[in-house]
Parts: sequence; structure tokens; C-alpha cells
Amino acid sequence: MSAWVVDRAGPIDSGPLVRIERSVPVPGPGQLRLRVSACGVCRTDLHLAEGDLPARRLSTVPGHEIVGVVDALGEQTTRFALGERVGAAWLAASCGVCRFCRRGQENLCLTPSFTGWDIDGGYAKYVVVAENFIYRIPSGFSDIEAAPLLCAGIIGYRALRRTELAPRGRLGIYGFGGSAHLTAQIALAEGATVHVMTRSAEARELALSLGVSSVGDASDPPPEPLDAAILFAPVGTLVPVALSALDRGGTLAVAGIYLSDIPPLNYERHLFEERTIRSVTANTRDDGRTFLEMADRIGIKSTVSPYPFERADEALADLAHDRVNGAAVLVDFV
Repeated sequence: MSAWVVDRAGPIDSGPLVRIERSVPVPGPGQLRLRVSACGVCRTDLHLAEGDLPARRLSTVPGHEIVGVVDALGEQTTRFALGERVGAAWLAASCGVCRFCRRGQENLCLTPSFTGWDIDGGYAKYVVVAENFIYRIPSGFSDIEAAPLLCAGIIGYRALRRTELAPRGRLGIYGFGGSAHLTAQIALAEGATVHVMTRSAEARELALSLGVSSVGDASDPPPEPLDAAILFAPVGTLVPVALSALDRGGTLAVAGIYLSDIPPLNYERHLFEERTIRSVTANTRDDGRTFLEMADRIGIKSTVSPYPFERADEALADLAHDRVNGAAVLVDFV
């Protein structure tokens, strides 16, 4: 089968993503094989390709926003049938016995596995996944629409909940790509006032079309103090910018797995008056199930840019250079 792997991490324009041929994987006990129909292109894939996220194994197949059809069943699998459409996300496995797993925080598991990092992901025609870590896809979403929901959507949902935004609160969003445009729709559906700060003119247009109250450049102050903010752009210099925009008691959630260095903070200006900064580390399966049900209920719309599988390297380069509006998704697997 054809697959794209990170051969040698480096700047995206140096070609770290290489297409190769591999044997079709065979599912083991508790595993399913999926025939991939769509796979979202996430910024985490870019961080892996460029080395911001250190590789954990040689020639890893990226991709963790996977929609596919169950193609083969391993032993001891009972939840899904052949031909059923399912999705696989970033969290591929957790131990179930460490102190975090026992208290419902499997996203903080001491020995987790992640799709497209620890195990091969969806930049391939077939992928093997653990049956207990995949999701049923609501019928209202096509394959290409569903793919970004499986990481961009789930992580955005968790980031929003980490802000503890009060009902009808004022939310600021910094960076407006695949995850942010889905998160904004949740916040708007829940009655929030949303202000978007991003350097992309196309992203600002998309934000306005979704119904946000204002848009501005990434470093612009919002028109009113914020009760909460989410930083999606992996740019540490925006942390003090976002903290300065918070009202008293406001919370900033940093949604990415990677962030460039944060400059020094001034306690009085950035943190005093009970302002808070929180990170977001993966998601639980409950986050995934809850978000997918909500996305179906409120009718979330995925803005997607499809790329044929054979142009996966181009899709990742376009993401790196801010040439993707919404979410890039690989289709037409061969």
C-alpha cells in the first residue's frame, strides 16, 4: 500500500514527508483495520514533520483525524462490524491503571500512545487502530466533513471547556484555522460573544461568515475585555497579548501540543486580578463522544480544503505557509 512517512524531520520545504510502499497491516487482538477514506491534515502533523515534536519511531506515518470503513477484525473485537464507518483520533491508547486513568483523566496517562506519533496514522490507505479508542461518526457528516472533527474539533471543545467560559461570556480566539473555526461555532451556539484575532485575511472573512462579533489582526486588542481566550496559533509571543486582553478572573487556554517560547510576563499586567493560563493536553474519549454528539446536534459546518492523497506533502506545506482556509483533508486514497 502507499503511505507517507516522516523520513527525516526538517523544514517543510526540505521535503521531510516521503511517499513509500508498505505491506498492508494486519490487526491484532482488540484491533481493527480501517480502509481510510479521509484524513485531516493537522498542525501536529506539521510539528512532527519539522521536528518541533520529536519523532518517537523511525518513518512514522502521520495523521490522526481518520475516517474510514472497518475492513478487517482482529481477535476479541465485538463493538464494530465489517463495513461500519468509524473515526480514529489523536489518543490511540491509555494504560487504564495509572493514577490519572483511574480518576478519569486518561489524557494525562503516564504511558499513552498517540495516532500518527507512537503508531502509524492515516496518511496511508490502511491503518490499524484499537477498537476501544475509535468513534462512530454521526450520519449527518460526510467523510471529508467528519475528518477535522476528530482532532481539531475535539481539542477545540476541550480547550473551550478549560476556559470555564461563563454563559453568554466574551471569548477571544487567537489564530483561526481548522480547530478554531469549529470551536467558534460551539461557543456561538452556546450564546457567547466571540472575537477573533488572526493574521490571515481569509480566516477573518471565514470568522465573520460564521457570525463572530469582531475580527482583527493577531496582535490587535479586542473591542472589549474578554472573559476567556483560546490560543490556537503556536506562537508564544501571543500569550502576553491574550493575557492582557482578559478581564479580571479571565482564563487563557493554550490549545496546541507545541508552542514557541513565551516571553517574560509582567505579573501585574498579565496575571494579577486572578487571570489564569492553562494548557490543553490531548483529550479523553468522553470528550470525543460528547463533542461529536454536540456537533451533530447543533449542525457544525466544517470548512474544508480537499487534497488528493498523492498531494499530502503539498497539503502540509500549504498549512505551514497559511495557504489553507479552514481545514485541509486528504481524500482519494490509492
